[in-house]
Amino acid sequence: MSEQAVLRTVDPRGVATVTLNRPEVNNAYDETVIQGLRDAMDELGAHPGLRVVVLRGAGKHFQAGADLKWIRRVAAQPAEENERVSRATATAVHRLNMLPVPTLALVQGGCFGGGTGIIAACDIVLAADDALFSIAETRWGLMAGIILPQLADAIGVRQVRRYALSGERFGAQEARRIGLVHEVVPVAELQAAGERLVAQLLQNAPEANAQTKAAALEFAWGSVNDAVLERLVVQHAAKRRSAEAAEGLASFVEKRPARWFA
Repeated sequence: MSEQAVLRTVDPRGVATVTLNRPEVNNAYDETVIQGLRDAMDELGAHPGLRVVVLRGAGKHFQAGADLKWIRRVAAQPAEENERVSRATATAVHRLNMLPVPTLALVQGGCFGGGTGIIAACDIVLAADDALFSIAETRWGLMAGIILPQLADAIGVRQVRRYALSGERFGAQEARRIGLVHEVVPVAELQAAGERLVAQLLQNAPEANAQTKAAALEFAWGSVNDAVLERLVVQHAAKRRSAEAAEGLASFVEKRPARWFA
């Protein structure tokens, strides 16, 4: 197992690299990833001289959504624990969304479920041509409520209604067409393309960028108020403990179709 679920470094230019670091499970998120991402956002948000944050995933895949075996264990816990987990996840994505510097995600391989929410919370997304996406929570009897605000900002409600309801997988070019990613490059060129964009961002005045981002977020669905965020957290946690989720997660573990699949 990886020693640290989320790695972070800051270079002399003020460019931070945050790496999701559970490659042995395709960077699927669990408590350690959620806490690591929250800690990284808190630390970087207070870092003097920070200019850009680059978010990447270790190994073949960017982020494979939730660790469903972990989700199943959480679902067996009391409501209060489930709400705590959902709130921590929502807070991590929210803090990434509101970080006052440009954020750039570099996506290769799979980017599923919560991974799509993470990249939707970033300002710029570059995808390798092998990238594959889905918002498939409902397949397992779950729902993606706590990332829907960011996804609605990124791809619009019309595309959310298709992909969050169908759960279908789609490739990098479709992700570009609907606005989830900005540019698609060959997988071997992803890091170089990221460096070129970082160089472009560093040409711009830091305070001007921060003010521009803050102004843009004033008009964003992703900038939800505390009451709405709390409602989404409670709904998200309750769905995890539902009978439908129990069946969906059991079907995953047992490698069989869920009983609602005709």
